[in-house]
Amino acid sequence: MTVPGIAYTELYVEDAHKYAAQLRDDWGFTLSEPAQDAPGTSQVLAHQGSIRVLLTSAVETEHPVAAWVRRHGDGVAVIALRHADGVAAASAAERALEAGGGCLDGAGTVSGFGDLALRFVGPEDLLPGGELPGEGALLSLDHVAIVVPGGQLAPSVDWAVRGLGFREIFREYVEVGDQAMDSRVVQSPCGTVTFTLLEPDTSRASGQIDGFLEAHGGAGVQHVAYATESITAAVRELAGRGVAFLSTPGAYYEALESRLGPTAIPVPELRDTNVLVDRDHGGQLFQIFARSTHPRRTFFLELVERRGAGTFGTANIKALYEAVERERATADS
Repeated sequence: MTVPGIAYTELYVEDAHKYAAQLRDDWGFTLSEPAQDAPGTSQVLAHQGSIRVLLTSAVETEHPVAAWVRRHGDGVAVIALRHADGVAAASAAERALEAGGGCLDGAGTVSGFGDLALRFVGPEDLLPGGELPGEGALLSLDHVAIVVPGGQLAPSVDWAVRGLGFREIFREYVEVGDQAMDSRVVQSPCGTVTFTLLEPDTSRASGQIDGFLEAHGGAGVQHVAYATESITAAVRELAGRGVAFLSTPGAYYEALESRLGPTAIPVPELRDTNVLVDRDHGGQLFQIFARSTHPRRTFFLELVERRGAGTFGTANIKALYEAVERERATADS
């Protein structure tokens, strides 16, 4: 089974138009109205590059979207997986159900990880309102990071393999002080859909992954990473729009050359923009987290630039975890 890509992510939010305005003003998205709102909702489409984000809010307090937002806050509720045709989409949905996914609407939407739904769509259902052009610093969706409760990582990976036809491409156990998390990355056969699955080590001190599960109310999307052609240029452009990014200690950059050798982006430029760099067998990977603006601090965006790297780097995962911990400590102080 081949999954050509993510057609769109759908966020359930308290106010779709307010959230859309933030994506437009801060992140450079172009906005449009869907051809028709889903019943009982107000919807706005945000697009940039090949990225499509459907923002949905309820118009009545008893609507299921409103109930989802009350439980989780604004966040990614649906990931739409694009297939070659309607038959392939229906077949993929059936496979996911047979592997243990829950049927949500009888129309190709399956519960996958907690309340996060996967929607299997063909070309005729790619996007409400059709394909629209979008330009900006962001090119495409690189990966989605999903947090699951302790003890659920292995079953979640197993379901992604059996139910979605994905394969595991990376795993890493990260320890920071007395906290720890386990991570495994699964990817579609053609490499266009990547899920990073995270769980806390519940035998260790409570940390940011435990905090996510408590504040979000269970499993869900912690962050979405967008690919960019030039990450340092994108950071500068977006910072000029008002986006705040997490900082990195200067000591990190002092050790870069001894750890990695020459970097595709000069170290002074990385230091100036707080961008992290790592490598895998294929090349280098550059990453940075944006500071969360979510009231519960349970969702944020990431920028990624790949210079040949197809997976993730061990050092970056730990450095990103530490960056979030510093931000949590600052916010709680």
